[in-house]
Amino acid sequence: MLQNGTMPIDFGTHSTSGETQDSRCDHCGLLPFVESLRRTTPLICQSEPMQAVMRRVARFAPSDASVVIHGESGTGKEVVARALHANSPRARKPFVAINVAALPPDLLESELFGHARGAFTGATQQKTGLFEAAHGGTLFLDEIAELPLALQAKLLRALQDGEVRRVGENQSFAVDARILCASHQDLREWVAQGRFRSDLFYRLKVLQLIIPPLRERKADIAPLADAFLRQFGQGEHRFSRSAMDLMQAYDWPGNVRELASAVQHALALAQTPLLQPEDLPEELTALNPEDNPWSLAAVEQAHIQKAIAYCRGNQAEAARLLGIGRNTLWRKLKTMT
Repeated sequence: MLQNGTMPIDFGTHSTSGETQDSRCDHCGLLPFVESLRRTTPLICQSEPMQAVMRRVARFAPSDASVVIHGESGTGKEVVARALHANSPRARKPFVAINVAALPPDLLESELFGHARGAFTGATQQKTGLFEAAHGGTLFLDEIAELPLALQAKLLRALQDGEVRRVGENQSFAVDARILCASHQDLREWVAQGRFRSDLFYRLKVLQLIIPPLRERKADIAPLADAFLRQFGQGEHRFSRSAMDLMQAYDWPGNVRELASAVQHALALAQTPLLQPEDLPEELTALNPEDNPWSLAAVEQAHIQKAIAYCRGNQAEAARLLGIGRNTLWRKLKTMT
């Protein structure tokens, strides 16, 4: 992160030279470089909520304790996990990530623990599991709530013993991997419903991070949007004030992932380097101007209403006062109802 608290665009860029940056963020003490990512991933910490998260990441990084990362979909849980790994003593070892929800249950066990040759039909050779691949480093289990109950028991055993056993083998072997996991579900609620093992939950939740949604860290929207412009564009584009007003007024239910898509949408439709409201997705342009009193549309509406009130409801006089035709005023009033 920079001294102003903003993680720069090259946070998360894959290093081909093996060099790392020595300067640390003044806010959280973290190194701003993640070697394991293959492409740029901006992690913006302009807002106080995200700066607080990263200060906790800095405190958690030296430990080997497991961490549960909670947050809505698209808030950047994996990026935070990578930052934690990159600033830990395991930084030079592998960071291995798996989305538990992305694989069918019958493949998950083999993916996590590996399998022996001939363990099942199609197992023509021995497979290294992700636990083994992450030896010495970090294993990140995304959407951990989707792990089937039967595998939850096996995961718990592996975490307690520090050993794994490949499918189709009788011998276990030691592995050393720090476990980070993430979920957009409330794991406590899932435990209460019997959908997630309480013993596994408490084994995993030694430390906890909660990533705030984008709507709760509005200060990150503009720097994030600018970062995505640099990532996806050619460097000459920027958002107009009215376009940025709409982006600030929007709640971003898809969080940072949705913002990235909106920036790509704007770049695809842009006619000039200055991106306008009409370049943004319809969800943003359909916002009621009253939701954002600083937008140009809201200011115009307020001005028209004041003019009509000043003219005591006489629209012809209000149109003359505003310097526009009566038909133009009528059309504007129609869009306000």
